Formats: sequence, C-alpha cells, structure tokens
Amino acid sequence: MPLLTTTIGAYPKPRSLRIPDWFDPGAVDSSVATRDYVHAIERLGAEAGRIIAAGVREVIEDQVACGIDIPTDGEVRRENYVHYHCRHLEGFDFEHLTHRILRDGAYEAELPTVSGPVKARAPFLPADWKLAQGFTERPVKMTLPGPMTIADTTADAFYGDAEALGRDLAAALNQEILALAGAGCKYIQIDEPLFARKPKQALAYGIDHIERCWQGVPPGVVKTLHICCGYPSRLDQEDYIKADPRAYFELAEAIDACVVDAVSLEDAHRPNDLGLLDCFTDTTVIFGVIAIARSRIETVDEVHERLVAALRHLPPERLIAAPDCGLGHLGRDLAMRKLKVLSEAAKSV
Repeated sequence: MPLLTTTIGAYPKPRSLRIPDWFDPGAVDSSVATRDYVHAIERLGAEAGRIIAAGVREVIEDQVACGIDIPTDGEVRRENYVHYHCRHLEGFDFEHLTHRILRDGAYEAELPTVSGPVKARAPFLPADWKLAQGFTERPVKMTLPGPMTIADTTADAFYGDAEALGRDLAAALNQEILALAGAGCKYIQIDEPLFARKPKQALAYGIDHIERCWQGVPPGVVKTLHICCGYPSRLDQEDYIKADPRAYFELAEAIDACVVDAVSLEDAHRPNDLGLLDCFTDTTVIFGVIAIARSRIETVDEVHERLVAALRHLPPERLIAAPDCGLGHLGRDLAMRKLKVLSEAAKSV
C-alpha cells in the first residue's frame, strides 16, 4: 500500500472568490482581511452561496486531481483560520481591534478583542463540511484553530489569564467538534502552532485544553493536532522567525501520551533530527515534506528519499505525507505542481 497523503488547511483562493485573507499582498498583517471580510461577503450579495460553493468545489477537485487522499475544504470561505472561527463565538469584538506585536516580533497586527465570556453559538462547521464533502467521495478533513493559538491571535481585554481564556475556548471548540462528528466528519484537525512557540505553556495547560476539545468525540473520528513552526510574510522569504526546532522534542512525549490520534509536523522548510519520530510510539505522524513558502518545486526523488528515511523510524501505517502547512502563499499552479510531486513520491514508497 502506498502512503496516504493529505493537505493541512489553506489552499489558494479561486480568482472568482473575492474574499480577503492573510495571503493577500496587502493583508499579510491580517488587519486588512479582518476589517474587510464582512464587507467582502456582503459585496457578493445574493450570489455569495453559489460563488463560495464553486470555489470550494474547485479546490477539492484540484486536490483530488493531484492525488490527495484526504483533502481539506481549503478554508476558502475564511479570511484566516483563526478569526473566521472567532466570528462564530460569543465574546469577540470585531469592531474594536487591538494592536499587538506577537511571536517574538514575527507578527504584528490589529486583532479582534475578547470583550466578554467566550461561549459557543450554533454550530457552523457541519454545513461547511457537508458542502465540501458533497464534491468528492474521498473523506474531507475539517480544521479548527486551537485554544492557545486563538488566545495568541486575538487581544484579551476580559480574562487577564491565558489559561482561563483557553479553558472556555476549549469548551466552545468541543461543541463544534461534537457537531462535526455528529454530522459524519471523520477527520478533524486542531491547529496549534503556538505549541511550538510556547512549549512550556503547552505542557503546563495547552495539552489539557486539547484533550478538553476532544471530550466525548465518538470512536472512528481521527483526532489530529497540527503544530507548525511559523508562516513567513511572503513567498521565498528566508529570514522569517520560526519557532525553536527543539520544541518538537519537548512536546513529543506528552503529545504521544494524550488523546490525539495523529500529529502534523513540518519538516520540509527546516528538516528535523528524525530521532524525533522515535518519540511517537502510538501516534500517527503527518509529515511535512513539501515547503509551503518556497517557489522551488521539490523533485519526486527528494520527497521519496525523505519519506524512506522517516520509515526507518515509523511503520507505514503511522506515516502520512503532507505539505508543511497551508498552501495559500503558493498560488494555484505552484500548489498543484507541488501536490502532484507529493502524491507521486508517496505512491512510490
């Protein structure tokens, strides 16, 4: 059996879908996308549903055409993977944004403000998943931002305590995850890049919050945790600040012992010491072998070689090939060319 393949989340938005996001040249600090998102949806008018559905169909069909076994909806209706979710929760103020400098100076933006208790509203992701799943027989994975990452990508003016905020976020995310699972979604992924930035906090309370997110999820749902080490502001930016590479080693044992079934790690932009994979005795590793911020296209032989090296540490049933993170910076043509390399390499192993 060839190795399975998946994507992580974001996919380049179709040209027909004029929704701003973090990958727009004028919106890399997120402020433009955050401020303009609602107006962009309103400008689509009565055609919004049809245009968004056509966009989702395009990105699903692209991934399937490239050979991806477990595609995502490409997050094409989202301005970014964090704030779209926050718009559907009680307690977030998108009218009064707060300026913050984050992640050791790697990120600066005007962010939505937590102005009251965070609570779930009516579930919204089941409808997103059903739309995407209707365009393919392959299982579509849905993604959600994790509690630590939401807390770090917003501005808290209410709790004054990241752990307390995280607990309420975990409870709200749990309701959405249960709704997704109840709708039939098998692959659900929580994105927590902040784990790599703040491993001490992740170990102190972040993993407990992740476990709370999955509470009550029925058997058969593949519970995935994605931890990347940071996005650049643009394609081919080599000097951007990434998380400490030792963070994965600090987190590995606790992640392997927790409730998640699979952990997604980046390896393409900055290769790991593959002894890291030995730390995962039960957990499947979704292994990033395609760089999502470099225009250079990997060769099939290069990706094949790295997957073979990983298989010296993991059995094939616990290794899935993937890009490092979302594909938004690449544009459609480059993303598809890279995904075809990924699929061909995975099938050649």
